Amino acid sequence: MAPASLVVMSSLEPSDPREDLLSDLDPEQRAAVLAVHGPVVILAGAGSGKTRVISRRTAYAIATGVVAPDQALVVTFTDKAAGEMGERLRVLGLPGVTARTFHAHALSQIRHFWASRHDGADMPALLDSKLSMVGPLARHLPGNYRFRPAKDIADEIEWAKVRRVAPRDYEREAAAAHREPPIPGDLLAKVYDQYERLKVKAHRMDFEDLLLETVRLLEDDPDAAETVRARKSWISVDEYQDTNPLQERLLELWMGDRRDLCVVGDEDQAIYTFTGASSGYLRSFATRWEGALELSLMNNYRSSPQVLALANRLISADGRTKQLVATRPDGPDPVIAKHTTDVVELAALCAWITLRLREGTKPAEVAVLVRINAQLPPIEEALTRAGIAYQVRGLRFYARPEVRTAVITLRKLATSDAPDASLLGPALAGRVRALWREALGFDETAEEDEAGSGQEARERRASLETLLAIVESLAAGDGTLTATALLAALDARAAHEREGAADGVNLLTLHRAKGLEWDAVALPSLEEGNLPIRQAASAAGDDEAIAEERRLLYVGMTRAREHLLLSWALQRDVRGRMARREASRFLDDLRPPPSNRVTVLPGSPMHPTADRAPRPGATGDPLFETLRAWRTEQARLEAVPPYVIAHDNTLTLIAQSRPRTRPALRRIPGIGPDKLERYGDEILAIVERSLIG
Repeated sequence: MAPASLVVMSSLEPSDPREDLLSDLDPEQRAAVLAVHGPVVILAGAGSGKTRVISRRTAYAIATGVVAPDQALVVTFTDKAAGEMGERLRVLGLPGVTARTFHAHALSQIRHFWASRHDGADMPALLDSKLSMVGPLARHLPGNYRFRPAKDIADEIEWAKVRRVAPRDYEREAAAAHREPPIPGDLLAKVYDQYERLKVKAHRMDFEDLLLETVRLLEDDPDAAETVRARKSWISVDEYQDTNPLQERLLELWMGDRRDLCVVGDEDQAIYTFTGASSGYLRSFATRWEGALELSLMNNYRSSPQVLALANRLISADGRTKQLVATRPDGPDPVIAKHTTDVVELAALCAWITLRLREGTKPAEVAVLVRINAQLPPIEEALTRAGIAYQVRGLRFYARPEVRTAVITLRKLATSDAPDASLLGPALAGRVRALWREALGFDETAEEDEAGSGQEARERRASLETLLAIVESLAAGDGTLTATALLAALDARAAHEREGAADGVNLLTLHRAKGLEWDAVALPSLEEGNLPIRQAASAAGDDEAIAEERRLLYVGMTRAREHLLLSWALQRDVRGRMARREASRFLDDLRPPPSNRVTVLPGSPMHPTADRAPRPGATGDPLFETLRAWRTEQARLEAVPPYVIAHDNTLTLIAQSRPRTRPALRRIPGIGPDKLERYGDEILAIVERSLIG
């Protein structure tokens, strides 16, 4: 059934205290707050006030007698968000409403029923992290696999568990899902099985076990299910685009045959698919829940019209029709800048920040966002030289496990007060490389895919490459550098990073920036290999990986209230040599039409005078445009995003090579057996018509 639509007008008198919950809302927000009966799905764009809407909707449902306070449950994505939501509800006079994460609410149920279902036995203690058990198992893997980050293995186990895949079924299910595990599938299954056995022996459970045990309880025990459902009859779920299969199943069991469910999310901010999350639940909600009311919040109260124009252009280039609407007054034009080298880019970044501070922006209202943690040290050094205080939010570079371990190994070279004359300066750097190869399995000359395919493996490799570059730079600058002096220099940098000013400029990754906002945001190093990250860009046919990288950039851009800087460098120091770089493909999507205002510095790939190679979606080729129109219509028919049908890169390659047979079409990256079977004849017919025409 098609989603319902609704225009709701309040009939309350202005003097009615319930009107206070509505008086400062815009029409979209007001309609969402008044929709107190489910099922409801609210598509909430960035900066649209969704937290206010969720809390007000809850308060309005209680004020109008739809639900009692102790019957309402608001589910959030993080404990921090639960605390903030609880505080908002308390301010509204609703301390009795429960605001929790999926895991916290499941824990309360498991604790209640555990003893009665396990002959009075105590409930297993909760593991803070899988790493305490997975780590030792990983270190006993054969060959170089023992150097693979345990976190990647733990993440893969989590992926399996949220899908209720047992160790014995892992290899089959991973292959069916086209997973690339961080270690061979048979080894992963073995570690997974050993981990589960260790947990049982130690009387422990992990966070997935909380959900699994609650699901089993509610599936197997009708009385327990009825008790649980009787306690919470009205549920709201925030950040629904980040729900994984196990959480979705638990939500279904909490609801039973009831319908007072409201979910809120934004598929354009779905950036956690690597953890098992799927925005498909959000996209399909209105069709899965018959008669569901679908509402949108598209008025943006965070960013200037200029920032939003750029963000809207980024997602529309991928076939999306959503447009955030600005409510704030005009602000300065966003800046998109190309620089000759990374050194010049860093100098320009510091100058941009300095100008913001001189204009009156507080340092804590400035943020520099990067793709991975290993990109932070050069920025930290540049800010230090420029006298700009900063704070690293989240995991600091020198606090990363592999960096701490690498520094610890250096102490072996500094055990004597009398320095070894053969280990000075550049020779010391060479010895460090050899030591890390032996102790950490780190070889900066190896192909990257040999270092493991997991996200943590990529972060680990990038961190060690960055640390090695720092070591080589210190050694090159001082021919008499000793191991003791090297350690002192690294310790000093770690201390400076650790003691960052609490009110300084914010440095953090794009993933950690979600849910935050600042007056001024800088996004440096927007290059192929950085964003999209190399693994996504090189994964032939993996359109979803590229789409998620686009969403990461979108999240970063929509953190800015007023000032926005995007930049890249034509050359960057990579492992001690200057390597030529290419602007991120996403920057080409930001090229403005004449009527839009964006400051594009000369030399930028977006500048009208710039020489640039054709980009996907920007060729103007009639065949490409016909293919794109076909994709849009097909996506509409299947109710999926256009990139699910085919990415722009795939359409461009088809338009360029003009395949006339199914084998020729199959050779196009992005056209797998399934897509060939489903769309092959239509695509070949389109190509044939273009050749005849």
